[in-house]
Amino acid sequence: MNEAGPVKYDQPEATRAAATRALVLGPYLAARARHVAPDPNAPLASALINTRSPDARIAEAAGLARAIDLDVVDATIVTLSQIRPASFLGKGKVEEIAARVKDEALDLVFMDCALSPVQQRNLEKEFGAKVIDRTGLILEIFGRRARTREGALQVELAHLAYQKSRLVRSWTHLERQRGGFGFLGGPGETQIETDRRLISERMVKIEGELDRVKRTRSLHRKTRRDVPYPIVALVGYTNAGKSTLFNRLTQATVMAEDMLFATLDPTLRIVKLPHGSKVLLSDTVGFISDLPTMLISAFRATLEEVLEADVVLHIRDIAHEDTDAQSADVEAILGDLGVNPKDHHRLLEVWNKLDLLDPEAAESLANAAKWRDAEARPVIVSALTGQGERHLLDEIEMRLAEGRSLFAIDLDPADGQGLNWLYEHTEVMERSASDDGVSHLVVRALPERSGQILQRFHGARNVGPIAAAAESAPYRP
Repeated sequence: MNEAGPVKYDQPEATRAAATRALVLGPYLAARARHVAPDPNAPLASALINTRSPDARIAEAAGLARAIDLDVVDATIVTLSQIRPASFLGKGKVEEIAARVKDEALDLVFMDCALSPVQQRNLEKEFGAKVIDRTGLILEIFGRRARTREGALQVELAHLAYQKSRLVRSWTHLERQRGGFGFLGGPGETQIETDRRLISERMVKIEGELDRVKRTRSLHRKTRRDVPYPIVALVGYTNAGKSTLFNRLTQATVMAEDMLFATLDPTLRIVKLPHGSKVLLSDTVGFISDLPTMLISAFRATLEEVLEADVVLHIRDIAHEDTDAQSADVEAILGDLGVNPKDHHRLLEVWNKLDLLDPEAAESLANAAKWRDAEARPVIVSALTGQGERHLLDEIEMRLAEGRSLFAIDLDPADGQGLNWLYEHTEVMERSASDDGVSHLVVRALPERSGQILQRFHGARNVGPIAAAAESAPYRP
């Protein structure tokens, strides 16, 4: 669990970034060129990137560049008929961009695609400026956002895997910097001068440290299961409003800004549900289309809260023009992680940012949600204003109640040990005391606890599942 609070960047690094004039290029295949067989070795999410509009993609790319404070001079779409092996772009386009880089004194070109080491090296030579691809920029953002030792280790591991394939002498701009992994460079910093053997040794060491972190987290989860507090995990596309909703439900102050990847390290807080039971709410890193494979594997420890969660809330920015494509990307990554996106008993869609819709659009959205099957029906909310919050909590409670039973127990006032056991191993839903000091409790327990309760507390009565408090319709504005 990390402490909440604003991310503090290294000021010299932020100053360098703000002084770096960057051109964002979206080299996207023309529509007729997109219909190619997907790469069977590529992560599932990468096959979906072409479903989104070029305008939405270039806007997201510019947002990625601004997320590390770069001075984005322009964001331009470059329509390609095919990808060139040597430079990704055609010769004429390379010459055109090189002239622009020189005329406008640009320092960096961000290519919203995955470049091979050869392509990146050739483009840097032609442009006379630093070039970074989508994977490299996402790694830089993650390096800036990591606030815990675990997060820093995970980012470094992913960065080393990326760097390992790019050990060429011309890459003198790759320098180790505090907070990030620095393509910006700067005086007085130590240049990375290493080789594959040293990188491999460092990766092995980091993997060992992460294994120890995983074991510690596993012990923490076991402790939570024994309490037990169910886990509810928030997932969603980056900037979908997860942290804002997390803060709304927990009254916490986790960093929540209109910025891609504002949250990296997982944050846990206790939330009290309408009928008194408690859950652990987990805020996680936002997903993104074409998420680098190395980050998916490196961040499995962080995302284990999602794998272990009793309920997963898929937060969607329903006001975004690309909301359906974003949803497909999130579901693809969840599938890669081993979470079935069609398991509607466990996964609940939350349509967020209702406040950005006009009344007519909001009503249309509610009608669309109503026609879905009951178990797949989303909850419509505004994390900013709190609309739909109570209905969301009711839905969470209903899903957690499935498969659990309520027990009515009368407890002698001298049985303090029994009372302590109930608080440690069940969810105490109600508690009252009669004049003679006898405690009357209603507790909710997992099926495997039923036998222990009936054996330990004579007269305990199984009174069935908790009554459903929420209606089956979505929130209607």
